[in-house]
Amino acid sequence: MTRIDAKFAELNAAGKKAFVTYVMAGDPDYDTSLEVVKGLPGAGVDIIELGLPFTDPMADGPTIQLAGQRALDGGMTLERTLQLAADFRKEDDTTPIVLMGYYNPIYNRGVDKFLADAKAAGIDGLIVVDLPPEEDDELCIPAQKAGLNFIRLATPTTDDARLPKVLQNTSGFVYYVSITGITGAAEAEAGDVGPEVARIKAATDLPIIVGFGINTPEKAQNIASISDGAVVGSAIVSQIGAGKSPAEVLAFVKSLAEGAHKG
Repeated sequence: MTRIDAKFAELNAAGKKAFVTYVMAGDPDYDTSLEVVKGLPGAGVDIIELGLPFTDPMADGPTIQLAGQRALDGGMTLERTLQLAADFRKEDDTTPIVLMGYYNPIYNRGVDKFLADAKAAGIDGLIVVDLPPEEDDELCIPAQKAGLNFIRLATPTTDDARLPKVLQNTSGFVYYVSITGITGAAEAEAGDVGPEVARIKAATDLPIIVGFGINTPEKAQNIASISDGAVVGSAIVSQIGAGKSPAEVLAFVKSLAEGAHKG
């Protein structure tokens, strides 16, 4: 059982929904980023998605693209991203960390070395947005064998014919992308998302976590109420990009967490 599996079992037993946050590793710099990440569990975050900076983040909108650029400009690399996770683990051995990014940096490092290093750093799962199920032998299957969850995205365009393929080697949870398009581009509506979550739930026992377009405590609550939890990324990253202090960012995160946990 991974930390992700254990966290969902704990939440389920308590009748609570999950609150998941995304932050870009190294944004705006290593020390500030680490301070924010260390503060997330205390602000009510159940699972941390840690963005891996990449030069061509095709699924991301301007907010996260800029965050990745700030991190890269500050010298952030895959190596330092794993170091940030390891530094977090010195004080927290229970909060799950999902590394979210693109395959190129992983491929360049070598899959076997990457998986060993990620496991050693305390990474629990991977979301690699540019590896479709047809490429599962590349990373998904080796990751599962190494004890890491491989989390797949489902979208409004994932029809019933495609869904089984998307789910076949997924573990940990399913990340449902509530809108078509890039991150931060539109707002999620529970009325639209609810039937889609129900459709995916009919095909899997995994928790369904909904992200994209959630930017207020009320939206987090509404989305969590029709799913197993909510993910917020761009709204938090934009606070960091605006130069808010870690304390201000974490206060905002806490308000979102309170919303999601009411769901």
